Amino acid sequence: MNYSKKEYYIMPDQETESTPLENQPTWLQSYIDSPEKQQQLYRRTLIIVVISQIFGGAGLAAGVTVGALLAKDMLGTDSFAGIPVALITLGSAVAALLVGRLSQRFGRRFGLATGFLTGGIGAIGVVISAATNNILLLFASLLIYGAGTATNLQARYAGTDLAMPKQRATAISIAMVSTTFGAVAGPNLVEVMGEFAASIGVPALAGPFILSAAAFILAGLVLLILLRPDPFNVAKAIAEGKAANNSKHSDTESTIIANNKPLIIVGATVMVLTQIVMVAIMTMTPIHMGHHGHSLKEVGLVIGFHIGGMYLPSLVTGILVDKVGRTAMAIAAGATLLLAGVIAAIAPTDSIPVLIIALTLLGIGWNFGLISGTTLIVDATNPYTRAKTQGSVDVLIALVGASGGALSGMVLAHSSYTTLSLTGGILSLLLIPVVVWSRSKQSNS
Repeated sequence: MNYSKKEYYIMPDQETESTPLENQPTWLQSYIDSPEKQQQLYRRTLIIVVISQIFGGAGLAAGVTVGALLAKDMLGTDSFAGIPVALITLGSAVAALLVGRLSQRFGRRFGLATGFLTGGIGAIGVVISAATNNILLLFASLLIYGAGTATNLQARYAGTDLAMPKQRATAISIAMVSTTFGAVAGPNLVEVMGEFAASIGVPALAGPFILSAAAFILAGLVLLILLRPDPFNVAKAIAEGKAANNSKHSDTESTIIANNKPLIIVGATVMVLTQIVMVAIMTMTPIHMGHHGHSLKEVGLVIGFHIGGMYLPSLVTGILVDKVGRTAMAIAAGATLLLAGVIAAIAPTDSIPVLIIALTLLGIGWNFGLISGTTLIVDATNPYTRAKTQGSVDVLIALVGASGGALSGMVLAHSSYTTLSLTGGILSLLLIPVVVWSRSKQSNS
């Protein structure tokens, strides 16, 4: 079943500031009146988002690759190795809410640029904490660094603001696949950045965060300078124009309806389940490899393939979501994550190729779930509440990721990587009843 055939619009409520159509600036009115200009701005927005996401992808790789290892080195124990990812995702939860609210009020440009620049400041803090061996500063900086990871995900929505329903998943994919270039390069620069850090008197594990600081700041500047006019503000004006036009024709059925809340629940659940499974297994893989004598370079290789799996399939995932359907790809996400968990659980401890396969599939399953779930959220929301709703959903995703990251360390310390991987794979099967429920809900509506 394809849910993308409906558009959802709603007039501003008392909390929403709007400008009467006759008072709109001339340049904005030109976009409202011209579908051709809307599509031109849609394509231009995608180009700018792609540029920013290349930098953003490089920025998020540090926390994924060496965050747990840095904490282990500074704390001297495995039991709390999941805390860095938990702190990053907790920080991203707060940031997702704030970025969503800022984007709703001021537009994508201001909201996303603020998030990336904040993440860059957090990465600088991590480097300073490692150099001074300050645990409290490390934890605080990881929270702030989480703003960059949250913004990197929030940027996927920017390309959908002016997209037609059949373009939405593809637009999300374009934004995500551009992240691949930086995200794959980041882990494979771990050794190089480590050597650079050591050469300036900073612990080697802090090296990747130097790269993150520069990358997040550059991503923020690209958006702040180039994302004009703001696609989200244009989309709100277009929606207001459609609503006003409908109100003038009493004999025409109104299209002004509220958000589709059941569909929001489904989209959020798909993304939450894929996030917790991915984060739990991914977070502990570097620790598991370290226990069995694998080098930092090998860890970077495995995580590089994993991040490639998270983003590179976007080349085709968006097309499949638009063509095959949102729910079909959500089911595919569950099946892929299950396979990843099983392979990770049975992988020989000395086999890098098998771990690469498992972690790549883990990334692909996450990709399927994130793009299908994100598209459902866009389908179900209207421009007057869309950014705020998207931010709130991403808060939930981040909080679940934080829980998964923290608990995964406890599971590994008191059980095994095999148990952790199998549990994650089985949990992903919950996607199937969620999809079945959503289909029955739509059939009865």
